[in-house]
Amino acid sequence: MKSTEILNKIKTYLGEEVKEESPKEALELAQLKLENGTVLEAEAFEAGNEIFIVTEDEKVAMPVGEYMMEDGQMLVVSEEGIIGEIKAQEEEEVEAEEEEEMAYVSKEEFNSAVEEIKGMINELKEVKEEMAEVEEQVKQELSETPATEPITHNPEAKEKFKVKFGQNRPETALDRVMKKLTNN
Repeated sequence: MKSTEILNKIKTYLGEEVKEESPKEALELAQLKLENGTVLEAEAFEAGNEIFIVTEDEKVAMPVGEYMMEDGQMLVVSEEGIIGEIKAQEEEEVEAEEEEEMAYVSKEEFNSAVEEIKGMINELKEVKEEMAEVEEQVKQELSETPATEPITHNPEAKEKFKVKFGQNRPETALDRVMKKLTNN
């Protein structure tokens, strides 16, 4: 039931007078299908009209893009939910014929393309060889120069470390142990 029908029933139960509204003239929308079977709906399939995808639950605005319809026409959606233009089938056939004509290549064109590709491969090999030479030079330079100066150990240097706990008190066993440890 529609919400207006429910409200009318409630009003009749309450004893209020219900005004019968004439149903508004339903706007008939045209429907078309895409090649993949998607159902589209619009007031008229002309440029500038709103267009929707019909689903089971709701209508969704058509996303921007080009879509092939069942009758072979191309539907162009320039803004979301608005038809940009509809291209005729003839334009698409002409483009398809041009693509077919360009599909075959003569033997001379094929040979020239193969020679061009071979030239590109040779150029890449030369670049690869140059890169290998540069890499070798960098390796040599890096191996000749040390990363840092070597660290040397000097076992003769001694640090003087004195433990001073209490200078004015008598020496304890701990003080003697600490002196022995620090070589004083």
